[in-house]
Amino acid sequence: MKNSMFRLAYYSHNHLPDDAATFAVSIQELLEKSRANNLRDGITGALLFNKGCFAQVLEGSLDKVEAAFERIQQDERHGDVSLLALDPIEQRSFPNWAMGFIGKSQKCAERFSTIGTLSGFDPTALNGGEIQSLLRDLALEEETAYQS
Repeated sequence: MKNSMFRLAYYSHNHLPDDAATFAVSIQELLEKSRANNLRDGITGALLFNKGCFAQVLEGSLDKVEAAFERIQQDERHGDVSLLALDPIEQRSFPNWAMGFIGKSQKCAERFSTIGTLSGFDPTALNGGEIQSLLRDLALEEETAYQS
């Protein structure tokens, strides 16, 4: 098969602790483990957290992306995991991100809180391509902000 890379997009509701300190530690642990697994498996992608939901895009070989998605579905920090898309791709949208976390800068956090307030950031209203485009655009903004 010519297309050996795939893009998977999903959203889920978070089951992370409510208190700020435990929440921050939980997010950091999730990112560290995801990055280690993704580096090992040749997966790239980005994660957005907002209003109690995760939206994520994973890119890589079909078997590795499916295995990562299976781990996510079994992870107690995720609930109501919904697959939005699993499509072959010609190239990666996140070639430099083993697992980019969108929203870590104060500027981006403020922007995302507005998105959540104005739109409710209802991931059920988005399809896989829309989540991929949103995360790609936000990742480019975030990279630019850190290079400035």
